[in-house]
Parts: sequence; structure tokens; C-alpha cells
Amino acid sequence: MDEGNTMNDLDQKINRVFAGSVVRKDLVKTVKGNAIVPSYVLEYLLGQYCATDDEATIQTGIESVRRILADHYVHRNESELVRSTIRERGRHKVIDKISVTLNDKDDVYEASFANLGISRVLVDSSTVKQHPKLLVSGVWCLADVEYDHPLDSKQIPWILGSLKPIQLSNFDVEEYLAARAEFSTEEWVDLLVQSIGFNPELFNRRAKLTQLVRLIPYCERNYNLVELGPKGTGKSHIYSEFSPHGMLISGGEITVPKLFVNNANGRLGLVGYWDAVAFDEFAGKTKKTDKALVDIMKNYMANKTFSRGVETLGAEASMVFVGNTQHTVPHMLKHADLFDELPPSYHDAAFLDRLHHYIPGWEVDIIRGEMFSSGYGFVVDYIAEILKSQRVYDYSDRYKEHFVLSSDISTRDRDGIHKTFSGLMKILYPHGQATAEEIEEILQLAIEGRKRVKDQILRIDKTMSTVRFGYETPEGEWREVATAEELLYPTIYYRGGEDRVPEKGTALPGTETGSSTRGENDQAASAQPAAADGPATTELGKMLTFQNGQTGASYERIFGPYLDGATSVVIEDPYIRASHQMRNLIDFVATWAKRIQPGDEVSLAVKTVQDSDPGFAQKQLGDLLQIKGSVEAAGIKMDVQLVEAADLHDRWVRINTGWDISLGRGLDIFEKPEKSFELGQSVQEFRKVRSFNVIYQRTSVPESTS
Repeated sequence: MDEGNTMNDLDQKINRVFAGSVVRKDLVKTVKGNAIVPSYVLEYLLGQYCATDDEATIQTGIESVRRILADHYVHRNESELVRSTIRERGRHKVIDKISVTLNDKDDVYEASFANLGISRVLVDSSTVKQHPKLLVSGVWCLADVEYDHPLDSKQIPWILGSLKPIQLSNFDVEEYLAARAEFSTEEWVDLLVQSIGFNPELFNRRAKLTQLVRLIPYCERNYNLVELGPKGTGKSHIYSEFSPHGMLISGGEITVPKLFVNNANGRLGLVGYWDAVAFDEFAGKTKKTDKALVDIMKNYMANKTFSRGVETLGAEASMVFVGNTQHTVPHMLKHADLFDELPPSYHDAAFLDRLHHYIPGWEVDIIRGEMFSSGYGFVVDYIAEILKSQRVYDYSDRYKEHFVLSSDISTRDRDGIHKTFSGLMKILYPHGQATAEEIEEILQLAIEGRKRVKDQILRIDKTMSTVRFGYETPEGEWREVATAEELLYPTIYYRGGEDRVPEKGTALPGTETGSSTRGENDQAASAQPAAADGPATTELGKMLTFQNGQTGASYERIFGPYLDGATSVVIEDPYIRASHQMRNLIDFVATWAKRIQPGDEVSLAVKTVQDSDPGFAQKQLGDLLQIKGSVEAAGIKMDVQLVEAADLHDRWVRINTGWDISLGRGLDIFEKPEKSFELGQSVQEFRKVRSFNVIYQRTSVPESTS
């Protein structure tokens, strides 16, 4: 979509079919400013004023929303001013997060306003009964607050006039289902991705479905999901800002009374009020955990119940666990397992077996600025209520007309597959109209996610037997399902390290049946090439010289022999900013990646000058972060440092095999190709170079490469 926000065909269709229920997603950032408020609150307001495709109306609506935020949103540092406004006017409407507690001494409910900083505001029982989540962690609301100074100094002057949670007042599910039928599957997936806030054009099919799996806890009861991966991939956003029915908590800040029930007063915990409870920063081997909490959680995740004294209670909240990984996938597979980052109490086969699906967070790109959508998507609160309404349905048997699961699959494995499949059916095909091919696609993804869990449990619990994950077609054809890691790293994936290549016809969602481009690339990357034609000697001060227009230079020749066995490389180059310079960096990493064995973990530090133009600097950082996410799949942990021009002049590649390589032009040694289609575009040795020198200096004491 261009700067003028001209709508494409899909956006026009979205506005026509879902008029009044969609909003342009870039407007949230436009109006948010410095307001620390969830996206669903902003979209609630935008949905009131900007749910249209008319640009003039949108601009008027934006001004209205900005005015409402300016007049009614309470910033913590302006709380005294707002309290003064209420006193002077007698009544004022505020947008704030409100929580309620029961004062059992006086037998009254009392509200606290998070940003306004007032508490003990009386709330009538009918309001609490109508909105019970006020009693658990609080709810964002539009509230009328009155001021009336009492004669009795013990009474507070604040009075709650009215309260309206930020949520949808009504919606028509049947209308939603009928509208779904007007979209193709591809269009519907893109609409949902735009509703999350991302530009679908920057995601492949598998990446889009991965984003949508994150929504399953909102539409599927008691769904247990885990996602572990690198930082910055948006793991927690869905549970903190996408829906008013989700609660994100820090993994280390939860207790049994807060999560389940407080035996002292009988108050129900978070699982009794929220559709999805997500544990942020769940990973961390040194984190302290409450064993009693883990035991109760195991029972709840398996049986949907927990005990309060002698009484057994049930709840429907889905449990989500998100955390950051410190190592690459091959490193974890070679040395431990894909749950290696979890605290010891959770790194337990019995707990992990309760998980229905494992999202491979390492496949998710690090979020960059250009990934956000400026297209139209559902108002967050609208899609949140739709997903909530789907929780009462069960779509887990919709595949049985076409496919039969393997008899090897246990009841618990089957439950995990069924719940993921049911959730994706509700999200993608709520109207029930899906072809056999479409059903097979999400069945494969559901099986893969549960298989990823089970395969790692097999590494932890040696007594468990292996399982054939797959299904049969009506014609009796067996189709095995593999995880992406299984195809990428067959020599280190399986328990015991046996090299067991999946059968021909193995299915991986998002790829051609029986093939994997990434797997082929990995095998090529792990192969050890013969020594390149490098300098004739490795003495101190050895130099290579190339003249303008000369051919025969390549990163393989210049760097290859010195990268053998390297575990750490530092690149210092002031000019890594233009597209071709980014390409040079990728080509250098590719030269190194060929020498890295699966399971080895190495580090790359890139130090370059930040572009002076703010717009180009943002693109430069985005490109470098994209490269960072890409190279980490090859086992290379990359760190980027942008500095001022005065802080970096020389161009070096420093390798911990004991070599410093000085580069006259840095990595930017090649001339621009004269034609679009030249052999030199693919083979560096055929490209002409600009004149440059390479000086090799042996460091006095090489770092250990063991």
C-alpha cells in the first residue's frame, strides 16, 4: 500500500463486506503517541470513529480519538492535574485501568484507578456482577468519576458515576460466518494477518499460519501452547494487546492463589476469569519455581480442574508459555533438547506432555518496521469477541471424512492434535467449508506441533517409546509428518543421534510434499569444502593485491582458509548500509556457514556506521536485523553495533583462529555489474573488482577454537 493509503482489491473487499467492523491498522500508531494503553483500547475508539474507507472521515475520526485521549486518558505523571479537574468540574470522564476489591469489614466493593492513583472508590454490587473481571487484575474502562467532599473526614470524596469496559457491545456471529464465505482462503488468511497488525505480503504461507496458531488459545478451551524462540519476534504481543480476554503475566510473578484460588477467602484466580493466561519470560534455567504451583498446573492442564481444600473446581482458561532461547536449534538438539531453556521444575516429561502444540519461535522473523500493516483488518475487539464465541464449539472431527490418524498416536497426542486442528478450523473455516487439501494442510501443522513436543520428551524420558506421527488417506496411502527441524538436522534430531532420514512423502506444512528447500540448504551448508585458493603462505604481513577490473577474487579465496574452526568473527566496516553492501555481508556469512557443523554455535559481531539520514538509518537497522534472523538459522549468533562515523575508520575482519585481516575497501570490493544477467552475479570469481589490498596479520596468541 502506498503513502497515500490507496486501497488494494482486498482492502476494498474487506470494507465492503465488513463495513463498520474494520479499521486501518496503521492508525493505532498514528494516535497512540505516548499513551501507554493496550492496542485493543485504541482500536475500540478507532472503531467508533474511523471504521470507514472514506479518507476525510478517517482524518476527522483520528482527530476525535486524539482529542478523547488528550482529554480523558490518564497519564500517571498528570494524575494530580486530572484529580484537580474532577474536583473543579464536579464530574469528569477518564480512561483508566480499574480494579475492584471486596472490603469485607465494611461489606462494600471498592475500586482502584491505576493511573489516576485513587482507591477505595465505592462500586455497587450490580456493576461487579456485570463485570466480574474487575475483581481480577483490573479492566480498562471509560468511567465517570465524581467529586463530593464529605463532612466526615473518614470518607473519601471520590464517587464512581458510571463505568463502561472497553469492549464490544454486540455482534452477529451468523453475519460473520456468512461474510467468511465471500473470501477465498488466501484472502481470509491475509485479512486475519492484517488484523493482527502485520503486512501479509512479507510472510510466506507457513509464517502466516504460525501467526494464526497464536490465536488458538482465544477460541479453544483449555488449550496448552508453548513458544520458545529468539527475542523480538512478537511472542507476547498477542496475549498483552490483542484481546481484552487475555492476560499476560511474568512467569516469576505468579502464585497458586493468584492463578487458581485463594483458600483463605475463596476468591477464584486468573484461570476463572480469562480465556487465555500467558506466562511471559517463561524460560530461564536459574529461575525459581514453586513446586506446588507446578503440580497444580499439571493437574489443571490435564484435567481442567484444580482443588480448593476438599472441593474440586473447573475452569476453561487456556495456558500459554512464551520464552526466549539463548542457543540455536542445532546447538540445542546436539547438546540437550528444544525445552532446554526451561526452569528445572518445568523441564519435566509429565509437565511437557500436557502441552498440545510447540510453535517453533526460531522460524518467526524478528519484527521490523516494514512488517506492520497499513491495510484494513478487524477491529481487535470485534475479532476477539468472535473468537470467544467459538469456544463453545468443537471442530476436532472435521478431518475424519478425509483422513485417519495413525493408530500409534496415544490419547494425549491425539488430544493435542485435535485441539490444534479444531482451533485452526474455527479461525480459518468457521463456516465449515474447507476442501480436503485445505483440511490436510492444517492437519499436518497440528500433527507437527504435537510431534515437536513428543520428540523432545523422548529425549528427556528414555523409557518412552517412539511414535509414528502421520495419517492415511481414503485410498490407504500413508503420509508421515515430520517437523522442520527433523528435515533440517537429521543427524542430530533423533534420540541417540541416529541418522534417520524421513520417508519419501513426508509432509511438512508450507512445503512441497516430500521436499524441503531449507533441508537441502542445510546439507550444503554443513558440508566441508576443500581448502580455497588462498595466499601461498600464512606468515605475518602476507598481502594480496587486486587491480581495477581484475577477476578471480572471492570471499572464499580471501577469507575461506582462515574461517576453518572459527567460533568468533568481528567485522568492522563503516559502509554496510546500501542493498549491495548487505548482500556482501550475506555472502561473507555464507562463506563461513559452509564450514560450520550442525550443532556448533558461533558468534558474529558487526560494527558499522549508522546512516546520517534517519529514514535510511531505520532501513539500515531493519536490513541488519533481517540478516541477523536469517543467519541464526545457520548457528551463527549475530550482534549488531551502529556507531558514529568518527568512531570507525579502518576495515577489519578479526577471526579467533588467530588472524586479523585488514581490508582496504572492507567487504565492498566488487564493481557494479554492467548487465542484469551476468555469471558474476552468482559466482564471485567472475566479477570484476575495484582495486584493493588485503593484509593478513597473525595475532600473537590465537583464541581457543575448541
